[in-house]
Amino acid sequence: MPGEQEAAPSTSHQPVRWLKRDSDGNVVYARPRSSRNQTATSHSYSRKTGAHTRMLDSSIEMTNYCPPDTVETFLEELNHSQGDDLDDQETAPAPPRASSDWSTRKSLLSERWEKERPCLVNTMVAQQNATTQICQQCGSSPAAVRCRDCRPQPFFCADCDVSIHRNHVFHNRDATIAGFFQPLPPTTCVVERALSQCVCIVPLEMPEKICSCSPGSLSVNPGKVVAVVTMNGRYDLSMPEMKCEACKATWSAGVDDLVRNDYWPATLHFSTVYATDVFCSYEELKMAAPGLSCQAFLRMLDQRTVRFGRTGKITADSFRKSFLEWEAVRFEVDKICREEHFVCPACTPDMLAVSVDGNRKHYRFKNAARSEEQALFDGIFIAKDDEVERFVDYIHSTINHVSGRGVCGGEWSAARETSQRSSSKIDEEGLELAVCRHGVFLGALNMFRGEIYAYPLYLQNKLANKPISFFAMDVTCKYWPYLNKVAKSCPELQHLLSMKPFLSVFHAKAHDFKCEVKWSGAYQQGAGLTLGEEVEQCNAFLSRIAVTTKHMSKAGRTDMLTLMAMRWNQQKFKNLATSLACRHQKATKRLESQLQDLESMRIQLAVTQVEVEGWVTDIKEWAEATTSQKNADLDAVTSRMEVLVASIKRRSQRLYKDTDGSKGRARIRRKIREEKAILSSVVEKYNSMVPDTERIAFDIILSDETVWPWQLSHRDAVDLKTKRKAFDVVMAIRRLEEEKKIVLSEMAKHWKSLSTRADTLKEMSCQLSSEALKSTYLSNVL
Repeated sequence: MPGEQEAAPSTSHQPVRWLKRDSDGNVVYARPRSSRNQTATSHSYSRKTGAHTRMLDSSIEMTNYCPPDTVETFLEELNHSQGDDLDDQETAPAPPRASSDWSTRKSLLSERWEKERPCLVNTMVAQQNATTQICQQCGSSPAAVRCRDCRPQPFFCADCDVSIHRNHVFHNRDATIAGFFQPLPPTTCVVERALSQCVCIVPLEMPEKICSCSPGSLSVNPGKVVAVVTMNGRYDLSMPEMKCEACKATWSAGVDDLVRNDYWPATLHFSTVYATDVFCSYEELKMAAPGLSCQAFLRMLDQRTVRFGRTGKITADSFRKSFLEWEAVRFEVDKICREEHFVCPACTPDMLAVSVDGNRKHYRFKNAARSEEQALFDGIFIAKDDEVERFVDYIHSTINHVSGRGVCGGEWSAARETSQRSSSKIDEEGLELAVCRHGVFLGALNMFRGEIYAYPLYLQNKLANKPISFFAMDVTCKYWPYLNKVAKSCPELQHLLSMKPFLSVFHAKAHDFKCEVKWSGAYQQGAGLTLGEEVEQCNAFLSRIAVTTKHMSKAGRTDMLTLMAMRWNQQKFKNLATSLACRHQKATKRLESQLQDLESMRIQLAVTQVEVEGWVTDIKEWAEATTSQKNADLDAVTSRMEVLVASIKRRSQRLYKDTDGSKGRARIRRKIREEKAILSSVVEKYNSMVPDTERIAFDIILSDETVWPWQLSHRDAVDLKTKRKAFDVVMAIRRLEEEKKIVLSEMAKHWKSLSTRADTLKEMSCQLSSEALKSTYLSNVL
């Protein structure tokens, strides 16, 4: 029968091959392939034959013949078990893998450390076992000293220790004669299994001869004892002195000799000497952690002094003064090399935008350290106070202004035309800073009267010696009318009006919507992606230094702020090429995305490009138009509402900027709550005076996109929100197209600046070489 014929193959005797497996269930091949993926094979095979593996013995491989009925039964059970195993594996979630799951990797790492910790404890304990070793230099005498810096042969006998470390006085050594490792200062050595004092000389390069006598008559003797400070703390060593036994001529190291050997004296008649590596490390730490104080850094050095068996403290005043003098000399060297610390290479010779803002956290207490000394960097970065004061007095005496209230906050701290000098417990009330669009510091001044308009006016006038396209502020809408008024009374400031006003993009969100459209940098032609907020990044850096500068003297504060600003600019210069390339790349990608968004919007709204451009024009005309209510009472209510909303947004935005303490922020929050309560009553009064269709809700008027009902135009069927959405996309596309051109221009300026600097250095190098050859020739002739 057909059924029997079809079933016949199943009744034939088929061999069953038993596979050999290892302890993990993986198939063990008789002839393994080098290219076989064991992991993938084991997973695949174990999933198909999981039940089979559990049923069979994994340690035997054999061939056997079974009866037909046994074979059929076995195959049915095998297929059934395979189906169950596949179902279980499909429903069970896959375990996380360490290669893709971060938490799994961290967990495995912690487990490995925990497993290894007992062994590490034993190793650390064994390391402290001061067993008797053989000197690894001579190989015969027992070791008496271990040097932590002479790896990989750290053990020395007493004689080898003296001969080797006579010239390596800064090595950290431990004595082993007492049965434990005892830290040794460089002036202590081991003599006959006992500690003894010795004299160590500061390693300096000494002249080959000091007189015309033979070199054999020269002897090097220890001179005066000085404290040498390195990154390992303080060392008490002796200065070298040379003496000729024949003619009795002497030589001792001076300040010039110290500087040539990378040391810096604390005073000109030095008793303390600093390794310049300490100054470099302190400066790098200040840049990484600006809030680090000098005292904290020196306490760390004092701890390292004690750790390595030495004694003595490092004086903070001496260290600070020496550090600033060292920085002043470096600054003079940079001037010789014609290096400009406060000029951006990508903004030379013409600059696209300057951003100015105040930092109220950089105050200084009146009862801080007082000193009559002049700042080393006076007028380099922070303008001289007397010059600023004369300018402010001249402006205030030239124009007569009665302070009023405006929509964008005439009563705000950053929008004042006049203010009296503070009579509180602080001296300087903060800093007014100017930066370029690349975040490079350009200049600053000390504020004594809060954030008045005369301060940014001084910086604008100071920076106007080069062409500047935009002048950015967070209250440009109030500052620019003030500038126009000043320019009428002071003709010498008329040239400042050639700059275009620029309201910082993010600060504009706290202003009235009309004000944002009219003044915001996001809508200024030719501005590119300039934010006008670049000064905020610089403020964030300098604010971290304020925790220490507020207790400094006036000169010390000026020097430290100038120094940190210079090092900040150096970092910006170093990364400028990469930054410009990234800007161009991001602008290109964002432009493609914005073009797609514009096309999607046109398709969704079924409008043409001409209609979209018409909406853009409508928004601009709407922003320029003035709105007024026919009802005088209603007009007063709406004006009051605009002022309160703008003030609340402004205070919330500057909550962490205007004060550095919780008490100050609590006062600002209390003021915000009071203004919100007043605003709520004003909103209720407004809603009672207008129809139901023009009523507004208190919850939505504090949002970023507030459009007042009395500002809406009812002549068009398209609502203002739709037009503004299209307006934002079109403006973003225009700014991105401008940004690509601007960045390419800045790249060319940067390249030209680098080329000019390289040519200047080559010219100076050739000039110095020729002068050196000339002086050598004259000395040989004479």
